[in-house]
Amino acid sequence: MMTGITNEGLILACSAIGAGLAVIAGIGPGVGQGIAAGYGASAVGRNPGAKGDIMSTMLLGQAVAETTGLYGLVVALILMYANPLIGKL
Repeated sequence: MMTGITNEGLILACSAIGAGLAVIAGIGPGVGQGIAAGYGASAVGRNPGAKGDIMSTMLLGQAVAETTGLYGLVVALILMYANPLIGKL
């Protein structure tokens, strides 16, 4: 005999799915940073004298791009360990 799904179980299941989807958000920054690093290496190869300017601009852009992945990680951790939705029951 099945007892059914409780409200808390449904929230926990949906939170786990949401956390998994939030972690998938790390794929975009990873691809973007790889492309930026490739173009940066190519630019330094073409003009070695501008290495400092190219590297500083590339690293600043990568730091900004990484924030998207970190936001996804923070959302996933909140959903898994400090779930604010459980308190709404």
